[in-house]
Amino acid sequence: MKTIAAVPMGTAKPTDLVVQPALPQVKRPSWKLLALALVVAGVSDVVSFAVTLVLPLQWGVDLATAIALFLIFGRRRAILPGLIAEAIPGMGVFPVWILVVISIILYDDIKRRKS
Repeated sequence: MKTIAAVPMGTAKPTDLVVQPALPQVKRPSWKLLALALVVAGVSDVVSFAVTLVLPLQWGVDLATAIALFLIFGRRRAILPGLIAEAIPGMGVFPVWILVVISIILYDDIKRRKS
């Protein structure tokens, strides 16, 4: 699919239109992968809650979760804020990873629908 570059009204001639390639479409993960991501996030949040007072262990769990979600979803920018939020001491009591996965499920294709 190709897109046409925007030209100000009244100044465009048929020869001025430039055809540009469209951005590549990212395929939405299957429902099985989304369910797997929710399970990984849920288990990680439970384990993270259990080891809240042992920071190095909690960081290891969060890093492993971020890597697992990167493998499941591919490169999604929404995973990075979750990793940063989980690195803050005391945030292990909130289900941050589940919220990250739900936000990816709900809001992932909004950018693609606009264009």
